[in-house]
Amino acid sequence: MDLADKQALREAVAAHNAGGLQEAARLYRVVLQTHPTHPDANHNLGLIAVALKNLDSALPLFKIALEENPKIEQFWLSYIDALTKRKEFKNAKRMIKKAKKAGFVGEKFKAAEVEVKRSNQGLGENISVGLIVPSEADINNMLGSYEGGRYEDAERLARSITKRFPAHQAGWKILGVVLGQTGRMSEALIAQKKAVALVPGDAETQTNLGLMLQKLNRLEEAEASYRQAIISKPDYIDAHYNLAITLQSLSKLEESEVSYTRTIKLKPDFAEAHNNLGSAQCELGRLEEAEVSYRQAIELKPDYALAHYNLGNMLSELGRLKEAQKNYREAVAFRPDYVEAHYNLGNSLKELGLLKESEASYRRAIELQPDFSEALSNLGNTLQELGRLVEAEISHRKAIEFKPGAAEGHNNLGSTLKELGRLEEAEASYRQAMALKQGYAEATYNLGILYYEGGRYEKAANQFTLIDLRMSKVYLLRCLYMQDQQSSFYDQLDDILNQGENNALIGSIISQSNIRYGSNKHNPFCNEPLKYVVETDLLKRCDFKTVFFNSVNEILSDRQVQVRNQRLLSKGIQTAGNVFSQAGQTIGEIERIIRSELEKYRVLFNSSEEGLITNWPTDYRLYGWLVSMKSGGELDAHIHERGWVSGSIYINVPPRSNSDSGNLVVGLGDVKNRLGGLENRVSIHVETGSLCLFPASLHHCTIPFEAEEDRIVLAFDVIRND
Repeated sequence: MDLADKQALREAVAAHNAGGLQEAARLYRVVLQTHPTHPDANHNLGLIAVALKNLDSALPLFKIALEENPKIEQFWLSYIDALTKRKEFKNAKRMIKKAKKAGFVGEKFKAAEVEVKRSNQGLGENISVGLIVPSEADINNMLGSYEGGRYEDAERLARSITKRFPAHQAGWKILGVVLGQTGRMSEALIAQKKAVALVPGDAETQTNLGLMLQKLNRLEEAEASYRQAIISKPDYIDAHYNLAITLQSLSKLEESEVSYTRTIKLKPDFAEAHNNLGSAQCELGRLEEAEVSYRQAIELKPDYALAHYNLGNMLSELGRLKEAQKNYREAVAFRPDYVEAHYNLGNSLKELGLLKESEASYRRAIELQPDFSEALSNLGNTLQELGRLVEAEISHRKAIEFKPGAAEGHNNLGSTLKELGRLEEAEASYRQAMALKQGYAEATYNLGILYYEGGRYEKAANQFTLIDLRMSKVYLLRCLYMQDQQSSFYDQLDDILNQGENNALIGSIISQSNIRYGSNKHNPFCNEPLKYVVETDLLKRCDFKTVFFNSVNEILSDRQVQVRNQRLLSKGIQTAGNVFSQAGQTIGEIERIIRSELEKYRVLFNSSEEGLITNWPTDYRLYGWLVSMKSGGELDAHIHERGWVSGSIYINVPPRSNSDSGNLVVGLGDVKNRLGGLENRVSIHVETGSLCLFPASLHHCTIPFEAEEDRIVLAFDVIRND
């Protein structure tokens, strides 16, 4: 055969296996035009003719195949089967004898011989078949027991029939199914194979065998059984559907999609097939098509929890979190014990910033599955952001207890311990995470930050050089600056700037280095950040006491909200977690006001060419915390590395003992020299109701104050979501 004919034959077989009989028949005929006696093409075209109940066409095709290659067992069996179905019993018996003479013996030929006798005897009303096949009553009793769920009776009757009539398929068929449903897989497989050997053309039995093989994870064999079932009965829905599932498990996704599509064509209202087609399309990266398939499954079966769950997962992957959480809610509404749906609902709610609802979902997942380590770990992260650090630690430790080898759990515990100020324990947790997961970038980065914040710059730099995270390069730059390694510092800075990196931390470092080294390096974030400091009086913009003062006091009086370690703060406390996730409805109004003021800030500087404005984040979140200081308290100079714009709202500023006591000071200067010279800083005379906005690249601190009242501030950052 030339290459074209070989390719045509391969395509014919593929179409045949996929149920495309017309296309397969066309391609087989293409092969036969140039090779009229080709055995495989003749035989397979004969199988299609049998499937289409065209026995007159099938017989000569089988005959040619057999004459051309009599060594193929299936050619004999197919020819004998066609003769039997055409009621040419004498010819069928003659072919069985010829097959025996040719050396073909065994169960399949015994089964064929029994089938010829059974069919032949079935033509006469007065011929007794009691010695050859079980009685109709035996068969009906067995089937009735099976269909009625009386499996012990069904098994007993099936075993009796197989013992008395070992060459009759019915007993083996039911025995195999019953054994499988009662968990005796190995015995079931033997019975199913016996049933298939006796009647290879029984599509239902081939499918049952495929299901058994699939349960035993013998997927290639299962695939072969399903394909044989489809050849025998091209419109057999169960075979197409289960073949699709098997192909998907074998990562043959394109073929799986074809089989699901064929199933749906045969049964358009098959909700499970639509759902599974969606899963295959997801794996193929065709998410829009997958969404259509999932929605079709839900339309056909509105209470289909798995389809709702799968659609939720797909929408989450697309970033459509609000839609995703609705589908997760539907999934748990229809199936309240759906652990994974509760967990993923928690994940989507967390991403949406709905932390208290997220907490409830994680807790429900853990209630259903107490050893669900990932849910415990994510609950810990949520509690940490809610400022409940002690509970977060407990949750992380439980996660590690159930999954001690999960590096992520140790890393998350380290972050909580760091917030609690237990730095040695945090370091040990990060190191454990790195030991469990080679090259674990996040834990390596966190350890580097721990060292950096503790002033151990050389150790921090060693960690940052091990990883290739975006911010690790910036922190390495900062370590070089803090160690006054000028040459290495500028090499690293140029490399970062050439990569187009731009954020507040880079802006701050360039401002400091220009002062220290007397250079005039262009600052892509903001060259003159002091010009972008804005103070606004919120007392004139809203009911400040109701919106701000009452809400802040509600948070400070909440015993669940804890304080975090803050080494920069003296005689004061700072709340842990994100304040915007901790309060009631009033915090939503506070966030609305802040976002409105941020938009006014952006518009005010709209004509600016500074990166601060031209690269203004289109999608951002607010992360905030409360600082309450007592008399004599102060906050040392620092910047908010994660922010784009930083802000502070002064909830209560006590009366001043001096003109500048309690002022906010912002500046460019070197950390070692506080905020540098007077020309590089601005002192802001804040009062109750003041809102100060400034580039996050600016260092800032407070001047100590003396008063009987506490000085309370709501601080926040604008954090990009990219």
